[in-house]
Amino acid sequence: MAEEVKKIVDAIPVLLEFPTGRFHVDYDREADVLYISFERLQKATDTEVTDEGILLRFRDDKLVGITILNASRFKVKV
Repeated sequence: MAEEVKKIVDAIPVLLEFPTGRFHVDYDREADVLYISFERLQKATDTEVTDEGILLRFRDDKLVGITILNASRFKVKV
């Protein structure tokens, strides 16, 4: 349990730098996809895909979510 808490605490500085004060994170381990929503109901109207396999989800010009494919490749190497 202490290791899990340490991982969460170590992530706090990154979470505090998010562009919004509220966000929701879901991770599908089987599909290795990380979903970050800046609004609980995204209702995106457009999606841009980056070269890194990151989907930027927009409603009009507002970023409402990010989907990261193959998310485990971003793990920190210790």
